[in-house]
Amino acid sequence: MTAIAENKPAFEGQALDLSGKSGARAFKNTLATVLIGLAFILAMIPLVWILVTVISKGYHLLLSADWWTQSQRGITVRREGGGAYHAIMGTLIMALITALIAVPIAVMGAIFLVEYGKGTKAARVVSFMIDILTGVPSIVAALFIYAVWITVFGFNRVGFAVSLALVLLMLPVVLRSTEEMLKLVPDELREASYALGVPKWKTILKVVVPTAFGGIVTGVMLGLARVMGETAPLLILVGYSKNINLNPFNGFMGALPTMINQDRTELALQPAADRVWAAALTLILLVLVLNVLARLIARFSAIKSK
Repeated sequence: MTAIAENKPAFEGQALDLSGKSGARAFKNTLATVLIGLAFILAMIPLVWILVTVISKGYHLLLSADWWTQSQRGITVRREGGGAYHAIMGTLIMALITALIAVPIAVMGAIFLVEYGKGTKAARVVSFMIDILTGVPSIVAALFIYAVWITVFGFNRVGFAVSLALVLLMLPVVLRSTEEMLKLVPDELREASYALGVPKWKTILKVVVPTAFGGIVTGVMLGLARVMGETAPLLILVGYSKNINLNPFNGFMGALPTMINQDRTELALQPAADRVWAAALTLILLVLVLNVLARLIARFSAIKSK
């Protein structure tokens, strides 16, 4: 009994030593934390640099009401004045048309891959084609639409043709993000709905999609953020106009990327340089506002547990 009592404290001390962190483990943990922090800082440096540069050089034009209400009609590169209303509206109109076409196709494609096409040949073909479409450059998509829309059918260069090219760029982004969000929905929710006798299509519509709605909206915003800044489709499929044109099926249209491109060769002139930076900042703000609205929509539309 005495030997057992004497050995007990040593055993307890040994157990405490095993449960505690050794010096090497603590050092590795601290080193990993420092490296991750440095990587985050390095990643944030160019982002902050860009934002600070764009804001500092472009904010003063955005403070004027003319920037939001007037176009650049009659304004030369050497002349101050005018606004970006024509470019803002052109960008929003083409982005809206793109979303109206791409989002339903992408969501239904993702539903097919996750809910109906698991393990089928058709699903493998669709997934393979989406992977290819993900890597297509914007200029290739623009040239394809140019060949079909203008060369084959003989239509004019208009804003709607730009939206068709942007659909090819937005579709894989939204489809892949929606697919991943649908995969995250627990199978227990589906099985509970099936157990109550709810058909599969209604389960998808009433349970699966609402559960993943927040992630789907985020994917849509990521797709819009990408296509709203594309320049190649605008240069190839529609000419830049300084006038206000809200009809995507007739005539040239203004857009923020082409407005930037219009004055970028005259950066030595202060009025042109100011418009370039202000248009870039306006594009960033548009994407930011759309993302905030999407977050609010996703939050208030999400299924709330009682």
